[in-house]
Formats: sequence, structure tokens, C-alpha cells
Amino acid sequence: MPKNLFPLDNSKKFTDQKLVGHNRWHPDIPPAVTIKPGEVFRADCREWFDGAIKNDDSADDIRHAPLPGVHVLSGPFHVEGAEPGDLLIVDILEIDSCDQEDSGPFSGMGWGYTGVFAKNNGGSFLTDRFPDAYKVIWDFRGDVATSRHIPEVSYTGIHHPGLMGTAPSADLLARWTKREKALIATDPMRVPPLALPPLPDSAILGALKGADFTRVAAEAARTAPPRENGGNQDIKNLTAGSRVFYPVFVKGANLSFGDLHFSQGDGEITFCGAIEMGGFMDLHVDLIKGGMEKYGVKENAIFMPGNRDPLYSEWIAFSGVSVDSKGKQHYLDSWLAYQNACNHAIDYMMKFGYTDIQAYMILGTAPVEGRLSGVVDIPNACSTIYIPRAIFDFDIRPSAKGAPHQVKQGLQVPRSPD
Repeated sequence: MPKNLFPLDNSKKFTDQKLVGHNRWHPDIPPAVTIKPGEVFRADCREWFDGAIKNDDSADDIRHAPLPGVHVLSGPFHVEGAEPGDLLIVDILEIDSCDQEDSGPFSGMGWGYTGVFAKNNGGSFLTDRFPDAYKVIWDFRGDVATSRHIPEVSYTGIHHPGLMGTAPSADLLARWTKREKALIATDPMRVPPLALPPLPDSAILGALKGADFTRVAAEAARTAPPRENGGNQDIKNLTAGSRVFYPVFVKGANLSFGDLHFSQGDGEITFCGAIEMGGFMDLHVDLIKGGMEKYGVKENAIFMPGNRDPLYSEWIAFSGVSVDSKGKQHYLDSWLAYQNACNHAIDYMMKFGYTDIQAYMILGTAPVEGRLSGVVDIPNACSTIYIPRAIFDFDIRPSAKGAPHQVKQGLQVPRSPD
């Protein structure tokens, strides 16, 4: 087993650990650990809310989820010899939950959760259809997840980090702040907001203290969106066996990661929408000196997906085009088209006895495939969503024989109305 360079004590909060990570992006957040190119190491990761979400049948904790404090990240890891313009090679060797034994207090200890945020606390991809907060608990048995809140469905995990990236330079950080503030200014009262500006409250900045902490907390970027440094990309295929090439913007690269997922569908459409878990990753790092220029990388990572995906070969798929629910035509709007595809899939699953929120949770957590199927045939974009048929305990296909199978309901998905 590789040496654990970022251990977490599961009896303590993230901020009470011997090594404290961070939840913002800034070039002046000091490294927690220094590593060498070629090194293999392990790091523990806390689930993104640091234990605020509980294994129970209430969604009140999702409704009041402390979004200003996310994501709690392990790192930064300073890579000796890394300089701006290099490419940082990161090999994901292993990912797993923190404990497969009896259920413990933190997500990842034999269980995980999925949530839908209330519209006034972040919302989700289909927030107009699902404006309230919801929560589903999943139990882990090996690599398989089942839920007491969603009957007759189970799936093999596709473990991956939702968030991984390198620190931005001061110039890159300034560009993020400028463009996101400009976007917010176009509709400053929008709910949910168009972007998340710097927020000193709830900032965790590693070992920074005093005046440096105050300055960095006021400048640092929130970790919610993906950006040029990688960040919260939520790419479900970054499984064990993946290799990622991150652009380096600061000396040492300052790699950080977290927000581990047991399973997720493309788009993480429920927003708190993977099966969230704490756990660990084993990584190997190396450098390509001058790699950004050598391979034409100005921003954003290159990655080669791993080979540990669950083996699903038969699918049922749904499509959508860029026409809204009122019949208004939109021009090549693939985001709207994907919403429509998801809504069509939900409506279909409801015919088998699922509630709409159960179907939505399946789309957010199962290893569904989302695709841009057409982006040039004006005026309509076409997006599609593919659901693996084997996740259901019954035949999900349409049939001319008899009525659709009806799932046997038990506990309903916990809801916390706004």
C-alpha cells in the first residue's frame, strides 16, 4: 500500500485535522505536502460537505446544506520541479470508499447519499420540475449500490473524483473573477444565481493565518464550477487506470482533489447528484517539461479514461430537441435538448411505478451516458441520454404484451419543502 501523505481522522472535522486542506482556489494557498515526480502516494478525501449530510430519512440537511463551505479538498500537493508551462501527469491508480464495514457517521463508511438542492439553495438541472430538497441514501456492498428509497434498481460503482485540478496563477484567477462577476451583473437577482463570486465566509485555506488569510479569502475562487485548471469537472470516466495531463500555472503545480463519487450519470444532473462518498485515492505523478507548448495546451486538461468502468452493453435511450415546454423554438440549444431528453426518460420510468423524483435520482446516479447527438442541423440541437438496462431488476423495454411492470414501493424519497 502506498504511504498515506494526507491522512484524515474520521473522528474529527476537516478543519481539526493534523493537515488541513482547503475549499477555495488561489495561488497563495500554501502546499500541505511536497512530493517528487515519479512518486506514488495515497491521500484520504472527505466527502464534500464534511459530514453535514446524515444517513437518515429526512432531507432537511440537504435543504440547509452549507454550500459556501464546499468543496473540502485534499492538498495542495507541491510537485518538485513543476513550473508554469509544464504538464502535470496524474495517474489514478485506485479509488475506494473509506470503510466498507458497518455504517459509520461519514458518507463513505458503507453508505453514500444523493441530494437535490432546493431552488433557492443552488437548485439542480431540472430545478423548475423539482424545486424542493430531496435526499436518497445508498448502501454499499462491495462495488454495488442499492437504496431503501428507490426499489428494484442496483448498479456497479464507477468510482471517480468529482474534482481535481492545479492552482491558478494570479492572472488566471483575476480573469475568472472578472468574467464571472460580469455574468452575475446581467441578472443579479436570479435564483439560483448565475455564478458564485468570492466569499470569505466559510473559507478554508490550509495553514494560512492572519492578514494573509483575510486577503486570500476575499480573492479566492469558489470550487463549484470546472475551469481551465480542471476543478469540479464531474467526469465519471476518471476511474482507476485514468491518466490526466493538467496544465501547470504556478511553481509546484499545487495539485488538489476531492469530492469522491461512488457512481454518477453524465452531467451529475441532480447537482448533489452523484452518490457522494468519502474515501481515498492512490496516485502517481510525473512531469512533461514544457508540455503545454509542446502539445498545444493553453488551458484545460487532457485525459485518457481508465478501464475500470462497469460493463454495460444494452441500453434504452431517450432524445430531446431544443424546443421548450411552451413550444418556443431555441437555436441549437443542446442544454435545453438534454433537459428534454432527461424529462422524457423520467416520464417513461414513471409508467413502471417510479415517482418522478425516484426516476430523476436514477438519472443522476446510475452510469448513464449523455451525448450531443446533433449540433449542426438548424434550428434544433439533439441531445440523448442512454440508460443501462441491466441496472433494473425487471425488463425496462417497451412491449406490446400487457401493462408495464410496476415496482413495489417502500420508503419514499425524503423531501424537505422550501
